[in-house]
Amino acid sequence: MRKHIKHVTVLGSGVMGSGIACHFANIGVQVLMLDMVPRELTPQEQAKGLSLEDKVVRNRTAQSHLDFALKSKPSPIYDVAFASRITVGNFDDDLEKIKNSDWVIEVIVERLDIKKSMFEKVDALRKPGTLISSNTSGIPIHLMSEGRSEDFQKHFCGTHFFNPPRYLKLFEVIPGPKAEKEIVDFYQSYASLFLGKTPVLCKDTPGFIGNRVGVYSMAKIMELTQELGLSIEETDTLTGSILGRPKTGTFKLGDLVGLDTAYNVTKGLQQNTTDDLMIQDLKESKFLDFLIENKFLGDKSKKGFYYKEVDKEGKTNRFALNLDTLEYRPMERAKVSSVELAKQAGSTKNKLAVLLKDTTKAGDLIRKHFASLFAYVSQRVPEITDVFYPIDDAIRTGYAWKYGPFETWDYVGLKKGIELVEQEGYTVASWVKELADSGVDSFYKVENGKKLFYNQTTKQFELIPGQDSFIILDNIRKTNEIWSNKETSIQDLGDGIINLEFRSKMNSLGGGVLQGINKAIELAEKDYRGLVIGNQADNFSVGANLAMIMMMAAEQDWWELNMAIKTFQDTMMKVRYSSIPVVVAPHGMALGGGCEITMHADKVVAAAETYIGLVEVGVGLIPGGGGSKEFALRAAKHMLADDIKTNHLREAFMNIAMVKVATSAYEAKKMGIIRDQDIIVVNRDRQIAEAKKHAIILAEAGYTQPIRQKVKVLGREAQGMFYVGTDQLVAGHYASDHDRLIANKLGYVMTGGNLSESTEVSEQYLLDLEREVFLSLCGERKTLERIQHMLKTGRPLRN
Repeated sequence: MRKHIKHVTVLGSGVMGSGIACHFANIGVQVLMLDMVPRELTPQEQAKGLSLEDKVVRNRTAQSHLDFALKSKPSPIYDVAFASRITVGNFDDDLEKIKNSDWVIEVIVERLDIKKSMFEKVDALRKPGTLISSNTSGIPIHLMSEGRSEDFQKHFCGTHFFNPPRYLKLFEVIPGPKAEKEIVDFYQSYASLFLGKTPVLCKDTPGFIGNRVGVYSMAKIMELTQELGLSIEETDTLTGSILGRPKTGTFKLGDLVGLDTAYNVTKGLQQNTTDDLMIQDLKESKFLDFLIENKFLGDKSKKGFYYKEVDKEGKTNRFALNLDTLEYRPMERAKVSSVELAKQAGSTKNKLAVLLKDTTKAGDLIRKHFASLFAYVSQRVPEITDVFYPIDDAIRTGYAWKYGPFETWDYVGLKKGIELVEQEGYTVASWVKELADSGVDSFYKVENGKKLFYNQTTKQFELIPGQDSFIILDNIRKTNEIWSNKETSIQDLGDGIINLEFRSKMNSLGGGVLQGINKAIELAEKDYRGLVIGNQADNFSVGANLAMIMMMAAEQDWWELNMAIKTFQDTMMKVRYSSIPVVVAPHGMALGGGCEITMHADKVVAAAETYIGLVEVGVGLIPGGGGSKEFALRAAKHMLADDIKTNHLREAFMNIAMVKVATSAYEAKKMGIIRDQDIIVVNRDRQIAEAKKHAIILAEAGYTQPIRQKVKVLGREAQGMFYVGTDQLVAGHYASDHDRLIANKLGYVMTGGNLSESTEVSEQYLLDLEREVFLSLCGERKTLERIQHMLKTGRPLRN
């Protein structure tokens, strides 16, 4: 189906409505967001002499919600400038404007009668062919479209975003009873390609897929916590990052999403799934009843399972709820021995084995949790989905689990999982037993770089649809790896393109990674036609190996440190000046050295969710891998006239000196880190494939090895400007003397050092200056203190 979405109307401007509006604005769509007309004036409006008939008053609901959203952290929008793509209005005055929309999305109150009334109005005003959908999280889709026109029903689906819409990837598509297949397919393809989502096709059942499974899992863990006598801190430690789930664990996550939401969804499921015995068997929660009755709803009310308060001395004290006494006590740091052992176990499979073998009540929680979860998801097929893999997709992308329930079951082992379920008194679905009896020991397998799932209906392994647009490194690493060391792996992506993947701790850049970069370029120049530098870890790279730098500086091994920095610089220049195109694909955090690699690429294919910047000043250093040089070079290209020749240089200097990190790839473009010719992809799953495509394009366009550039630097005149600025920051108590020292040395490098006038210099000249200053700062006691603090806490130390 060929359909272009240029204009969207969002009906409802609350947290979800404004978040959805912002995300459509993120991808360049014009948005009309409508909400109710206020019934009363605010005191501020009265003071201004406004009336209920003034447009600013009538649009106040939508405008105030949008303003609130734009101030939220994390932000719902890639760049605040994109908010200009959103127009606000109200239902009374502006509903007829939906005739201009390609898609109308309803996000109003969760009441069927109100939704049906709104859809009656929409049906009368929309143009034929307009997509129409509801973001409901629980109201049956078939009830909402009753009585609507044939064209309305043909285009109507549930399209359930998860909160926050920018960040959570799940996009549940629930077809209306008369929705045409090509319309349903369009919703899914558009969500993947343009919205950056993982579309999951759901049946019109209570809670759909994500909330049906996710809410059951959360409620069961809470029930088991009290049953086993665990504290909420212990459970959050057991059900957090050690399982590849959000570090909040279960109870902090409840506070985050809103305890009233979790409570209402659970009650709603129990009312609407009378045949679901496992939902019906969930016990009444006295502690959740207590919190709801007292309106302790979590983060939104500043109090839930946890809360914090600041005492008279300004110290923040944190408290946690005792589930037995229903009284708050000082929060404790949970020490769970099995978790500490599991952290040392290596692979996910080994970690799960350690947790499951634990004989304490912590092990009981893990066993009972997985037993109930495995039983539950097996019994939901084919009730909520015809095949099982959409359950994994939904939980991974809607609840931010690294592994879905069936993927986790594969790590445990199919037969061991069945034994676990039965030992805890639960029952697995017959199709799972049939699979185990057939001699197969997994729900998934990989063949020829593609992931297959077991279809219980056909009793065969089948290809998961939609993989043609993706390159999943996990699926090709075993068969396509052509070289590796402990910190990197090089894979053949096909078509003459290879990929270098970092796999050091947090993808930090040490000797092994630099060796891998040089080896990848060497192989590509000899036998291939292009190189991608990309990975599919949580973050692209957190930067240089600070522990190595601190060790060499503390031991005053200056020759060794100088050589390490020079090797890094030479490697970055090899990325820039190799004879084959190098495409870098940053995502997540791309800090320090990760940013420097990006800035030296022939082309960048960045994920929209890229948080990138040069952060070395935060640990008392300057960028030493070519970052200072590169910003100076880019600023020099903008020196068009004397009166503005320092503007871009000043902006670059401030970005580095103030340790500014872009909060999206679009913001990185404004900062000059990502260039206009670079590519931004919203769906990270497509990133490696897109990077490969652009490496091929560069190669087939006749890529020629670049010639090293000259850089015009401004010398002492521009240095003086920077020095005056840093003096003012110190005088105003915005910076310390040590901050000034670092910033002045940065300015010294970016202006070309001790030059009396504007001069053209080589890149190597600037690299030498950069390395000289980096080494001098490594000799500062306060720099070592900052590095030590960063290594210990993960946060920069401010003097």
